[in-house]
Amino acid sequence: MPYGKKFEEALIYAARAHASQKRKGTETPYITHLLAVAALVGENGGTEDEVVAALLHDAIEDTPATKESLAARFGPEVAEIVAACSDADTFPKPPWQERKEAYIEHIRHAPEPVRLVSSADKLHNARTILADLRAEGKKLWSRFKGGEDGTLWYYRALVRAFREAGTSPIVEELGRVVGDIEHVNQQQHAEHARER
Repeated sequence: MPYGKKFEEALIYAARAHASQKRKGTETPYITHLLAVAALVGENGGTEDEVVAALLHDAIEDTPATKESLAARFGPEVAEIVAACSDADTFPKPPWQERKEAYIEHIRHAPEPVRLVSSADKLHNARTILADLRAEGKKLWSRFKGGEDGTLWYYRALVRAFREAGTSPIVEELGRVVGDIEHVNQQQHAEHARER
């Protein structure tokens, strides 16, 4: 069934809300990530509300939007998914490690629509990390608050948490991509050691 007016409105809303934002450490407009996550959700059986939530999944974290404002505009189901995909809704955000540990625990018990949107988000992020690691090497890790060790820990822990909650094609692909990130990273460590 084709998506309707809510989807069109969410596209415009997301494009405007994130208009000045770029992907971490790049000049790539942030909307590209939101579109990619929405596409993954749609291609994996997501409902219109789930696809809309994918477009808006960072709105509470990265824009002035609130759960209440999203519920008024896009409905309570969309707002619930977006809120559940956010690892912080306060400013300043809690410390990185604390936020990530809480999010991993939350994902283990999250409803299936939340896991669908969240796993699509993490898969697109992991694919980007892998591509940039191949292109840029180890300097990539300086973009991330968790650095190399923290970021790798977080993605491994996410894969475990998603699988415990109930796996899916997106989760299995995320597991493969995280494995590829670790493999490329180990290769780069070995090459660096040989060059010394």
